[in-house]
Amino acid sequence: MHSDRIRELLESVSRGETEIDEALERLRMLPFEDTGYARIDHHRQLRRGFPEVLFCQGKTPEQITGIARRILEGGSDLLATRCAPEAFEAVRADLPGAVYHEEGRLFAVRLSPPRENGLVAIVSGGTADRPVCEEAALCAHYLGCAVERHYDVGVAGIHRLLSSWERIRAADVIIVVAGMEGALASVVAGLADAPVIAVPTSVGYGASFGGLAALLAMLNSCAGGVTVVNIDNGFGAAYAAAVICGRPSRR
Repeated sequence: MHSDRIRELLESVSRGETEIDEALERLRMLPFEDTGYARIDHHRQLRRGFPEVLFCQGKTPEQITGIARRILEGGSDLLATRCAPEAFEAVRADLPGAVYHEEGRLFAVRLSPPRENGLVAIVSGGTADRPVCEEAALCAHYLGCAVERHYDVGVAGIHRLLSSWERIRAADVIIVVAGMEGALASVVAGLADAPVIAVPTSVGYGASFGGLAALLAMLNSCAGGVTVVNIDNGFGAAYAAAVICGRPSRR
């Protein structure tokens, strides 16, 4: 449940417009709701500043629809990641307000006004990294950040990165997405004064070991201040960036 809705409810009780028993009934799903196949964390918006995000991979369309509906009925925005096109087609009828982004493999329903707490730059090594980039960019957008995309600026042609550098360095957080040897994160972190979140991707030939080479390179970066998330985890990078961007407004 969104904090603004709880505030409105409590103010309504204070004014005598809502009975206490009615308010208790509306709050009965806090802190979570057990549907039998999922325990939906309605309290997360209050606790962390962002509502629970639905991870669709491995879930049936019926489970996705059921969880999504209950999150929306609780008054929170909905963000659902790793949703295949065929799964979204199955739930579209039950979620007419959902917007699907095929390249980023996610969909969202926004109930609250959009926020832009800070600027996140998404910087990628190559075009093959785009699905992970789009997951990061769209998640950061729906989690309340302004987003700029700077794609295909990898170290094989470093002049491409430098041509966009003035815009990249203006960001509050830089998310670097790269496969192959993952060197782009070290290059960016060596030039930037903003936090750098590195996302290794599974893009590469055999010895990249499905992203393990890029992961190890990023973890062993000689540039200070590089934070590394899991392979192909654009959502994790976006969530961390949104937390960083959102902190000043809470002080």
